[in-house]
Amino acid sequence: MSGSIATRTGDDGSTSLLYGQRVPKNHPQIEAVGAYDELNVALGAVKPLLSDSAIRTLLSGLQTNLIALMGEVACAETDAARYATSKFVKISAADVTTLDNAVAALEARGLKFDGWATPGANTLAAAFDTARVVARRAERRLCALPTHGRTVRPELRQFTNRLADLLWLLARQAEQ
Repeated sequence: MSGSIATRTGDDGSTSLLYGQRVPKNHPQIEAVGAYDELNVALGAVKPLLSDSAIRTLLSGLQTNLIALMGEVACAETDAARYATSKFVKISAADVTTLDNAVAALEARGLKFDGWATPGANTLAAAFDTARVVARRAERRLCALPTHGRTVRPELRQFTNRLADLLWLLARQAEQ
């Protein structure tokens, strides 16, 4: 079975964290990583609907950020120091600033919206709103980790929060 995706090691309902620690598949960190994986897919589903290459490029960069974020979240607390000193790419304050700048640019366009948005005005807006709610679910899973003994760097929470804000604004822009 060498090289197969079907390792069968998860047949017992467990999976591995980043450095090999086995945990149940419903472990809070696995739930968080799964939510971010869904978000990555949701962003990928938006890209074919885009005519704006700059937004497509932005989303591709955000998907790369999500892979880095998932790696960090998939690391056991006991391996956090090892991860911190590793060569793995990590979410940084600059990544949060990129999102802040994208949010500010959209807000500067004077988007019009009143009250709560009702998704579904068009396919692109609905796709952005779908990604947004997945981002909020991922954010909730991430914010729950400290109650389960896994510390979370502030940049991860900030990145996720800003990403959901950006997706909300992109959906509103797509409606207009």
